[in-house]
Amino acid sequence: MYVGARGGVERDALEKFIERRRIGRLEIREITCGKLRRYFSFKNFIDFFKVPFGIAQSFFIVLGFKPEVVFSKGGFVAVPVVIGARLAGLFLRGRITIVIHESDVVPGLANRISAKFADKIFVSFEESVKFFHGRALGRVTVTGNPVRREIFGGVRDVGLKLCGFNRFKNVIFAMGGSQGALQINNLVWNNLDEILKKYQVVHIVGKGNFNIGVKKAGYKQFELLFGELKDVYACSSIVVSRGGANSLAEISALNKKAVIIPLGTETSRGDQIKNSKVCAEKYGWHALYGDVTGEQFLRAIDIANRSDASSEKSPHKGAAKEIAEKLLE
Repeated sequence: MYVGARGGVERDALEKFIERRRIGRLEIREITCGKLRRYFSFKNFIDFFKVPFGIAQSFFIVLGFKPEVVFSKGGFVAVPVVIGARLAGLFLRGRITIVIHESDVVPGLANRISAKFADKIFVSFEESVKFFHGRALGRVTVTGNPVRREIFGGVRDVGLKLCGFNRFKNVIFAMGGSQGALQINNLVWNNLDEILKKYQVVHIVGKGNFNIGVKKAGYKQFELLFGELKDVYACSSIVVSRGGANSLAEISALNKKAVIIPLGTETSRGDQIKNSKVCAEKYGWHALYGDVTGEQFLRAIDIANRSDASSEKSPHKGAAKEIAEKLLE
């Protein structure tokens, strides 16, 4: 059973996943849950009262389903489910094991709360262990961050053909997620002529951000990529990305060179900055912070291209299997 937020985007994605994989035994349930915003909003007051309601909903969902294990990946929907599961375990014969996983270097608020109720805590980075204290510390295991198995099946020649590229210039893959990243998009577009002197560029600009005014040999842009993503990864030498934990896990699992430009603290809790610093040190990637100039961006790409950066020993490649095996234990 998968429990998500009412009105969230997960249901549509999960239903497509179930259809594609022909999985017939996955129930989807939804709860009402509150979200803590890191800025002043009256919705914070309203959402505060949604939390107890979400806990009650979760309690009855878990009580009816009678799971042996509850696995949480964090986020605002996770807290009421974890607390509801712990309460339901008191009413069920036998104990429900609660397992949580933290993707980022610095645990988010949801997982810091959930850790108080968890029997096992999985983290993606060794550096995350120090953020857990007391009894929680003894429950922590470093597993890495799970990545999609599909991304390992890419074919370089298929990616080159998709983009209309040749074999003789290295390919830079710039991406900012499904919504795009304005900073990365502008850095690519504003410096494109200079970049194309040495490289070819494939660019995920984000939904609604396609720039019809940019048409140059050696440059290919997409709003989004799905099945073709693995082939674009395969033909790329350098990846330019934000500092989200999932993106960094994929880049390291594929052993790519990278330039990381994380979101700043003005628009996030700073988790991407911490992720980027740790990965830059571990894998020899180049990280840029704050207001990045075109000169800094071009220099970073050249440094990344010349570097011997390697993430062959990335913990993320086998993380999904390790987590699954530990859940089955």
